[in-house]
Amino acid sequence: MYHIKTIEGQFQAEGLSFAIVASRFNDFIVDRLIGGAVDYLCRNGASKDNLTLVKVPGAYELPLAARKLAASGKYDGVICLGAVIRGATPHFDYVCSECAKGIAHVSLETNLPIGFGLLTTDTLEQAIERAGSKGGNKGVEAAAATLEMIRVLEQI
Repeated sequence: MYHIKTIEGQFQAEGLSFAIVASRFNDFIVDRLIGGAVDYLCRNGASKDNLTLVKVPGAYELPLAARKLAASGKYDGVICLGAVIRGATPHFDYVCSECAKGIAHVSLETNLPIGFGLLTTDTLEQAIERAGSKGGNKGVEAAAATLEMIRVLEQI
């Protein structure tokens, strides 16, 4: 016989501190992701005084800043936000792959929930859709996943 305990529900951010690390590249998209993440956290009880925003040049730099923020011990979670839009060269593939691997590594290395809000799209239109139009807002989703993981880890 198995004992199964599920952990689910509405998670509150009251009393938690978050760092948001966001790329400046494609800032017209990333700013919408930041707005979505901040709005979600505040609607779920976070105080704006407990939110720190750090901007980095591009998506490739997200993991290093996330690692430094996570290692500081000041935050319950870090949310990484950025947007990489495919161009005509393989540069897109390298940036996306290394950023994703780096963010995952930071989370495992620091034992801290790190939200993955990196858009990797083929077109500008797809990025716009995922930054607050018909595709939802991936900044909201990254913030929600980070908050949920904080609460889930507390219960494990």
